[in-house]
Amino acid sequence: MASPMVATPVQLRTSSTVRLSFSSSSPRRRFAAVRASAEAMATEKLGIRVERNPPESRLSRLSELGVRQWPKWGCEKSKFPWTYSAKETCYLLQGKVKVYPQGHGEEFVEIAAGDLVVFPKGMSCTWDVAEAVDKHYNFE
Repeated sequence: MASPMVATPVQLRTSSTVRLSFSSSSPRRRFAAVRASAEAMATEKLGIRVERNPPESRLSRLSELGVRQWPKWGCEKSKFPWTYSAKETCYLLQGKVKVYPQGHGEEFVEIAAGDLVVFPKGMSCTWDVAEAVDKHYNFE
């Protein structure tokens, strides 16, 4: 006797959006769909969007964005204020930074080598560079 198929919810994440879909496929297929979608997951905290160390599938997107052709910037361990006059997208090649957006007290966003990061236009913050930074960046 065949077991009845039951539709079960599968949570899929794309960027910072959560989408709920229903699947009647096997548990193995549901797991693969969730795992694949988690690879492209980005988070947003205090107005800063961070995609942690993009997996191989994301490297093609980095190529589409032209990241390797963007200008490079780097600095040694330091602490300094910064205000974004335009939206910045950057890809950290090396380093570790705590970014403290103004108006959020001691809350911070930590970014590190391999992260694709978007800072909004108008954000004022303090960069606390714990490990020397080397990054590609693009202002819009």
